[in-house]
Amino acid sequence: MTAAIEGTSDAPVLFSTEATDCGHLIGIMTLNMPKSLNALSVEMCQLLSQQLEQWEGDEQVVALLLKGAGDKAFCAGGDIRRLYDSMSATAPMPNPYATDFFGHEYSLYRQMHFYPKPLILWGDGIIMGGGMGLMAGCSHRLVTERTRFAMPEITIGLFPDASGSWFLQRMPAKTGLFLGLTGAMCNGSDALLTNLAEYGVGSQDYDAIMQRLTHSDWQTAADNNKENKHSKESNNSAHSIVSRALAAQPVAELPASKLAQHWCAIQQLMNSGGLGDIDALLQSDEALTQLDTDFAADSWAQRAIATYRHGCPMTAALTYALYHKVTDLSLEQVLYLETNVAVHCAANPDFKEGVRALLIDKDRTPNWSRTLAECLSAEGQDYIQQHFTNPYAKGKHPLNDWLSAAALGNEAVR
Repeated sequence: MTAAIEGTSDAPVLFSTEATDCGHLIGIMTLNMPKSLNALSVEMCQLLSQQLEQWEGDEQVVALLLKGAGDKAFCAGGDIRRLYDSMSATAPMPNPYATDFFGHEYSLYRQMHFYPKPLILWGDGIIMGGGMGLMAGCSHRLVTERTRFAMPEITIGLFPDASGSWFLQRMPAKTGLFLGLTGAMCNGSDALLTNLAEYGVGSQDYDAIMQRLTHSDWQTAADNNKENKHSKESNNSAHSIVSRALAAQPVAELPASKLAQHWCAIQQLMNSGGLGDIDALLQSDEALTQLDTDFAADSWAQRAIATYRHGCPMTAALTYALYHKVTDLSLEQVLYLETNVAVHCAANPDFKEGVRALLIDKDRTPNWSRTLAECLSAEGQDYIQQHFTNPYAKGKHPLNDWLSAAALGNEAVR
């Protein structure tokens, strides 16, 4: 694996630093695979994790910023083509590459969530799947008028992973369940509404924001850190300094939030009963019109509903089950559980079929293994529940140490 100073290499992740006026450094991490919309690979996750660890121990580095190369996407998900190649009929269970892929990805998210220094996200362009996991792990998220985000796993027979089970649960009015079931494409205003971002800025504002950050009083933060290393809330902490710098940037005019416009219809839809009841509404144009005429007539809602209708029934059942299963779980527990589910998906037919139809043959005519009615039957529910079981021998789970007394989550509340 190789990383590089930005602008000098075609490495998959570039690292550089920006000097502040008071002699400190801001670390810049750039996902550098623009042709694949900066899709995450195992190597990229490893490089990011290693650099995060190195900069955490460097007192000169006071904050970090994560962005994507190119002007189309921050990160449009994970690189699942190689994962597809590993899902052969003869692959062992658990699949070694799936273990490697999801283990490194989820470990990175955990590291980011508990990172002691500010992690700033420049969320310009497309953000999906694995990119959403990176977004959720940052402490200060900026979105622009070009931001488009989604969790579209229902189109490929997976499930809203990458910590999606955790952050979708925390969105208001069950909008997270709606996004998980429909893969609806949302904008920067939607990100602000659903607690996925804190600041709405213009796509042309990057240089101005960097100037605000480099001109800030980082020496005060360094002195504060020596006195109270564990206080992110202090008025002089690095996190507070970043917040003030970003809040000083003029707020940009973003596209109107569709989730805000239709939250009442979405809330009623997601609380109409069990998944079978929700499905009955989503499958019926007449029922949706009766529920809310404006919602049913909106082209944004119509695209989301069409995605659901064409999507994988197993994913819908798994998404619904996970949404209700993780209500009281910690981040680490959720990621541990998502690892189990992801590795089972890599061994079962729908994920491979979904990737084939969307990305390999591109015929967009997947042959799903089960109907939703079959998923909701007693046998189908047993099948869904099997995805939650630990497929590893004792002590071999890639995240085995996460639920111990020394887990990062436990440290955070002690």
